[in-house]
Amino acid sequence: MIDRGAKLTIKRQAQLLDLTRSQVYYRPRPVSQRDLKLMRRLDELHLQAPFYGARKLAAQLRREGQAVGRKHVRTLMRCMGIEALYRKPRTSTPARGAQIYPYLLENVLIERPNQVWASDVSAP
Repeated sequence: MIDRGAKLTIKRQAQLLDLTRSQVYYRPRPVSQRDLKLMRRLDELHLQAPFYGARKLAAQLRREGQAVGRKHVRTLMRCMGIEALYRKPRTSTPARGAQIYPYLLENVLIERPNQVWASDVSAP
């Protein structure tokens, strides 16, 4: 994309490609050997207990003698694309056979105060 030996300056090439110059000059830092070892161990632990989050994994690594914090474990988990498996709330899933009522105000243009009213009958 960017030709460093071209007649056009790098700044002009970046403008033509609609890139910022920081994107052109950015060089990602290589992953350290320590982090690679931690990531390998995190992968093994995640396969054994996929319900462990960053806190439990960090505690397990500390029990194994690794000096690592929860935030670093969380960063590595995000980098690896793994997350703890847990039951998530399903608050928007309707019950079987539940009546679905139409939204009667869909095409109504509300132009003044007190034109439409609403009430909530779900509170106990």
